[in-house]
Order: sequence, then C-alpha cells, then structure tokens
Amino acid sequence: MNILMISDVYFPRVNGVSTSIMTLRRELQALGHQVTLVAPAYGQGEVAEADIVRIPGRRVLLDPEDRMMSQAELRRLAHTLAGQKFDLVHIHTPFFAHYAGLRLARTFNIPTVETYHTFFEEYLYHYIPFLPKGALRYLARHVSRQQCAAVNGLILPSIAMDEALQRYGVKAFSRIIPTGIELGDFSGCDGAAFRRQHNIAATRPVAVYVGRVAFEKNIGFLIEVIAELRSTLPDVLLVIAGEGPAEAKLRRQVAELGLTHNVLFVGYLARATELPACYCAGDAFVFASRTETQGLVLLEAMALGVPVVSTAVMGTRDILAARLGCRVADDDPRAFAVTLGEVLGDASLRARLSAEARLHAQDWTATQMATRVLDFYQTVIGRY
Repeated sequence: MNILMISDVYFPRVNGVSTSIMTLRRELQALGHQVTLVAPAYGQGEVAEADIVRIPGRRVLLDPEDRMMSQAELRRLAHTLAGQKFDLVHIHTPFFAHYAGLRLARTFNIPTVETYHTFFEEYLYHYIPFLPKGALRYLARHVSRQQCAAVNGLILPSIAMDEALQRYGVKAFSRIIPTGIELGDFSGCDGAAFRRQHNIAATRPVAVYVGRVAFEKNIGFLIEVIAELRSTLPDVLLVIAGEGPAEAKLRRQVAELGLTHNVLFVGYLARATELPACYCAGDAFVFASRTETQGLVLLEAMALGVPVVSTAVMGTRDILAARLGCRVADDDPRAFAVTLGEVLGDASLRARLSAEARLHAQDWTATQMATRVLDFYQTVIGRY
C-alpha cells in the first residue's frame, strides 16, 4: 500500500502528534508499505528524508513553536506528487493540512482517513485566552463536526475521544486505535547515571514528569502536589523534562511557593539517549493532564518499569483502566499528594507496580496498533 500522510506539525517540533506520526510511519514501513509525509519546514533541526516533503511557511502568531504552511505551496502539491499512485490520504491535523489533504484526495480520487489527535475544546482556551471559553468550545465542536463529516474514515486514539465526538454529534465511520509505543526504544536505561549528572542523591524520593511544558498539561497542578507533599516528605523532588510556553509561568510558581529545592527543570532531552534515563531516575512518573487524548508518556514510563501516579481523565483512562503498574489519583492536589506519598514511601509497592507496568506496556505495542490501522485503511478503501 502507498499512503500519503499530511500534518501541520512534525519533528523537529516535539509533541505527541509528532511522536504518533513517527511511530506509525516507522511501523508501516517496517511492514512493507510506502509512506510519504507532507509536513512543515522549520528552518533548522530537520533531518532530510526522501519520503518527507517539507512545506515552507511562517511562525504561528500565538504559538511560535509551530509553523503555518504556505497555502500556495500546498496547492502545488498535486503537481509535486504527480506520477505517484497513492491508495489513501491520512490527515493528522485539522488546520491547513486537513483542507490540503482533502484536495489531494479529490485530485487523486482516493479516500481520506483522519486521526483526531487533540482535544481542542479544552486546548484552545490556553492559547486564545482573550476569547470567551464558551465561544471557543462552540467553534471547536462546530469545526470538528464539519471536518469529521468530510473524511471517509476517522481514527480515534481513545474511548474518551470517541465519547467526546459523539457528544458533538459526529457520526463519521470510525475506529478507536491508540498509537502504541516502540518497546525497543524503552527497554533499558540508567537512572542512577541521570541522578549523578544532576546531583540528585540516590536515596532521594523523585517524581518525574516528561512532556511538553505547556499550559494544557496541567503541570502547575503537579507543582501544587509537591507543595502539599513537602510537609511529609521534605526532600521530595519533581523533575520536569521538556520545553514549552508555560515554563516561565511555572518557574514563577515554583519560586512563589518556595519550592526551588523541590522542583528541577531539565529541559528537552534526546529521545534515544537521555530521555529513558530521566524516566528511570524517578521512583514514580506523575501526570495530571485533563486534555490528553491518549497519554503515550504513561506507556513509555511503564515500559521502563516506572510506576505511574496519574489522574484518569480523557485518554489516560484507557491506559489506567486495568489498574496495572499505576495508582490512580484524585484530581485534587492534596489527595494526589497522599497517593504519590504512598508510592514514594513504599519500596515493595513500587517493585510490584514496576513488574505490572512492564507487562501492561506489552499490550500497547506500536506494531499491534499499526496492524489495526492497516486493517482500517483496507476497510475504508473497500467502502470508497
């Protein structure tokens, strides 16, 4: 099969959508399929690949990490890609890529599949705070209904996302297929080395967060948890790995709460080398996002045997539903602190959760999920 993917975001822009696309591309190619990806050009940090078409553009005004692809260049894509026989267009984002993907599908007379990666109803408010939340919610729902109706198949990363779109009134032909993880990327690590590098004592209780340092990730809540927990575990440390627009505000929060000894920002870490070690430096992985459509970082931590303490909201519910390798915490800083304190303070509990986590992660492999995506592709093509 020859698949044409298109997205408004991809590496070197680091986020869950980029990771999801990379994982699916790699798995489909390993299974013998051709995948061409159309994505923005960022100007630096890109690795040239023959099957990636980069589209120039400009920075997004309210989110300068992202790029707005040139519409003129997108309109020329059909000519650029002429001569290739694609079987299907897979759209990954709802901005310019969505409409360009639909145009390409019409030009090549092939069906479209779209993955609904992001819960925009809650996401948009963090980036356009000057508009009423109710108006943004209406806009997100209205656009979602229109876009989902325009494609031939819809992939949803979690049950919660399916439920949300049903509430919107979306009736598209759909299937729930998470991204899954590459277990080989998270099969070994050296947490002790990471601790030595950052002068963290071997016996210090450490909670780790990995991901974008963005407003919708609810990291401020985790900092409040540490403020609560410090009364019983004075030496507790929260390690925050990642970069993003919320970092300055979070650093101010840490200073205002007097937590400079208890919170460590380590910035962006190389996925193939530094990141696994950071995960394993933690006695627990913590997460509290209320907008996550699946929560791949939970699975990454679990694959490395790191116990998870997280709220179960939106997509994280699916991963945590079995209650394996994790403790589900209430969406309240004090209650979350109690749950986290129980895990950090009990080595035998952590050992049991670690063993459970490794086994649970094996049910979420990228290969299994890519096979399900291929089956969905074939179904959509058969219905077209």
